[in-house]
Amino acid sequence: MGWGNTLTRRLKVFSMALFIYFDYKAVQKRVKWVSTGKKDAIWTKTHERNARRVLNLMIELEGLWVKLGQYLSTRADVLPEPYINVLKQLQDSLPPRPLEEVRGTIEKELVKPMNELFANFVLDPLATASIAQVHRATLVDGREVVVKVQHDGIKEIILEDLKNAKSLIEWIAWAEPQYDFNPMIDEWCKEAPKELDFNNEAENTRAVSRNLSQKTGESGGVSSAVDVLIPEVIQSTDKLLILQYMDGIRLNDNDSLEAYGVDKKRLVEEITRAYAHQIYIDGFFNGDPHPGNFLVSKEPPHKPILLDFGLTKRISQSMRQALAKMFLSCAEGDHVALLSAFAEMGLKLRVDMPEQAMEIATIFFRQSTTANEAKENIKTLNDQRERNVKALQEKMKLNKKEVQRFNPVDAFPGDAIIFMRVLNLLRGLSASLNVRIVYLDIMRPFAESTMLGNMMHGPTTNSQWIYDSPVNSEVESKLHHLLLELGSDKILGIQVCAYKDGKVIIDTAAGMLGKYDPRPVQPDSLFPVFSVTKGITAGMVHWLVDKGKLMYEETVANIWPNFGSNRKELIKVHHLLNHSSGLHNALGDVMKNDPLLVCDWDEMMHQIAKCTPETEPGSAQIYHYLSFGWLCGGVIEHASGKKFQEVLEEAIVRPLHIDGELYIGIPPGVESRLAALTVDMEELEKLSGFKAGPEVPQELLSNVAQMATGLPVLFNTLNIRRAILPAANGHCSARALARYYAALATGGSVPLPHSGGSKPALGSHVHTPKFPTAPSKKKKGASKKGSNSGHNGQDASLTDKNGYTQIRTGDDDDGSLAAAAAGTGSSMFSDGNKFLDAFIGVGEFSSMVHPNGKFGLGFRRYGYGDGAGGGGNKLTTFGHSGMGGSTGFCDVEHGLAMAVTVNKMSLGGVTRRVVRLVCEELGVPVPDEFSVAGEKGPDMVLNLAPPP
Repeated sequence: MGWGNTLTRRLKVFSMALFIYFDYKAVQKRVKWVSTGKKDAIWTKTHERNARRVLNLMIELEGLWVKLGQYLSTRADVLPEPYINVLKQLQDSLPPRPLEEVRGTIEKELVKPMNELFANFVLDPLATASIAQVHRATLVDGREVVVKVQHDGIKEIILEDLKNAKSLIEWIAWAEPQYDFNPMIDEWCKEAPKELDFNNEAENTRAVSRNLSQKTGESGGVSSAVDVLIPEVIQSTDKLLILQYMDGIRLNDNDSLEAYGVDKKRLVEEITRAYAHQIYIDGFFNGDPHPGNFLVSKEPPHKPILLDFGLTKRISQSMRQALAKMFLSCAEGDHVALLSAFAEMGLKLRVDMPEQAMEIATIFFRQSTTANEAKENIKTLNDQRERNVKALQEKMKLNKKEVQRFNPVDAFPGDAIIFMRVLNLLRGLSASLNVRIVYLDIMRPFAESTMLGNMMHGPTTNSQWIYDSPVNSEVESKLHHLLLELGSDKILGIQVCAYKDGKVIIDTAAGMLGKYDPRPVQPDSLFPVFSVTKGITAGMVHWLVDKGKLMYEETVANIWPNFGSNRKELIKVHHLLNHSSGLHNALGDVMKNDPLLVCDWDEMMHQIAKCTPETEPGSAQIYHYLSFGWLCGGVIEHASGKKFQEVLEEAIVRPLHIDGELYIGIPPGVESRLAALTVDMEELEKLSGFKAGPEVPQELLSNVAQMATGLPVLFNTLNIRRAILPAANGHCSARALARYYAALATGGSVPLPHSGGSKPALGSHVHTPKFPTAPSKKKKGASKKGSNSGHNGQDASLTDKNGYTQIRTGDDDDGSLAAAAAGTGSSMFSDGNKFLDAFIGVGEFSSMVHPNGKFGLGFRRYGYGDGAGGGGNKLTTFGHSGMGGSTGFCDVEHGLAMAVTVNKMSLGGVTRRVVRLVCEELGVPVPDEFSVAGEKGPDMVLNLAPPP
């Protein structure tokens, strides 16, 4: 292409773009002064004349612009009807190329004259498209074929058009910042040139045909092969492709579709199934499903015929899983999984707005609308966009001009762009055929097959089921054998960590992060641990006692004045810790009536302060299953004068160097490390008819089965995960929890640094990740808000794949990891022996605990097989278990600290097997909580199962 032609094409494109832009701007001003009834007519005429201008220019320029027009003509769900009616002409043939040009290309490519190649060659083309022209022919051996011949000089035109399109998109983004399509055009610039190699298209056609003809039900995935037709490849060169001829009806030939009785809804559903298979099962899909690339067979049952595999995209297994996870998270409204999927695919956001992210992502999978509903659909999408812009403006505190310039997306992966383009084209296809398709129902089996694929292979065949990390001891090696024996039937994901005499002897991670998340559990994965959280909250109260901020015998009302009403004046701090305040059922109805109300910390503080005790303080020890957290949380905030999470970091996280691996209410940015909960339904059935002792509130037991099935759904939601629920919402790794109990076992002494073989290193995560910001005028030294982590080394940090600052490499306020190594001798408490007695409720603290009760001050105290007193055994073991099986505890006498985290909620059988194995191998008595016949604490009571 000469310089003159290049310049001419560019001038025509930009002149037309400016002309249309100013036309719309003028009409926008004009319609402000006319009646509502006339506005629609004015806009319709404006769309019609500009659509004709676009069509005429596209036909004149051909090349890439025709392909763009074909794409736009399928978007009846978002474009005004006049554009669809005008641009759909591009789905028909363009003006044909001269026969001399066609003959010349064929004979040059095949190095033979036409009469030696074909017994018959139809001169009139079947179709003329943007890149090639298709003729029907008969080979000399009698086979009926179609011959696809590339236009002469089209390669240079396409490459030049891509440059012009890129410049045009950049100009639009500058003029109207809310319409920034740069990521899309960048991906198109990368993929479009591949369509010019017909050898590549031939191989793509063969590969897709093989993939779609294979049965997938044998591997436990989708039940049957997709029912479509794909022409056989006969021969190909760089510019020539010969395919089997298939007689079919074009999708825009509505009269013929009606005459043959084609079920258009079933047709689009089958095409959608074919694309779902290509994307989720094969990871190899046609990125250009416009109507011109399909035919419908004339023979019943009128199968779709798939054509043109020039623009075919291959995606990695990890991207397939991320796309499937995004789909399923939208289907189930799971914000945590959606943000995790974004992180896995490399989509980086600059702002924490999960509700809006879910709303936008769900648009791609929503039920399609018919062309008749296009106008209303456009209005709905515009209204939704305006709401999101307003929310963004409020969130970021931007003015109207700033919000137009602000792009909430920091990085958009190219693979996801092609994927979304395909979904849009499929949506446009259903709109153009005037049918309504429920994409969630059609595509779900394929997405689930991808996510569950790895789970079909048990631990014996999956070498990565146990995470690859150094074995610290012989007992850890035996633990690995036990986990493999239990297998994926009983374990979804698990972490086990143990310290013996201050040293790590076990640090194992195994299984997967969730039912729909086959990524491996790693040592730094974060598990929801339910009532294990109570032991962490109790530790914060003890820390404040050590700092002189409160006393065990002090009345709560003295610390928290609003609490002293409704017969609560005599309740003391030790009553709260010992579950003997009489407020065991306080706010228990909240979870039944309005579960999301628990996310409102201030409201919970207000409500708990108004509650009335059911029994006299100290008269009975009845498990405070929910109220424990808000009672202790209120004391913590009022005594310290600080926010709950600030005290958590100051008292526990930073001294123990477990940054990023222990939270009560997660911050934005850690979603990609979260384990998702599920329920072992087999074990749940064993709860029917279960009875417990008087120390467990009957209200807790009455709906335990319903609660056990509902909790995973509730606690998988982002609102709950981010809420501060100090009784139930801890998120931690087993190694962070074990380190906490290893410190408590010695009265607060900080253990030696965690095992160096554990990757990433414990404490290497920034505790409160930072959102990536758009390129701005602020320098590195600019002040930063929103973090309570105390780190100021952000400029020396790396970012995770979601763009959050995640791994700390510089120093922080409290010293780096190197300081941790030198920090032996430091302690969480000034008098460790005193607090050991307080934890268990013995010695001078025995009068503060209920006689023969299961709890000391905040911790469940364990005997060895015969109940809380252990039949005379000295009480030296304490900790806390959570509903579903997670636990953390320490045995002071034998120097053992241990933690187990699980995400498949069961009746505790796996946890008890693990704890018994470790204790027996070490020669340590098994705590009654985990023994076959011993007495169980309240949460482990709910984890009962027949002895394995």
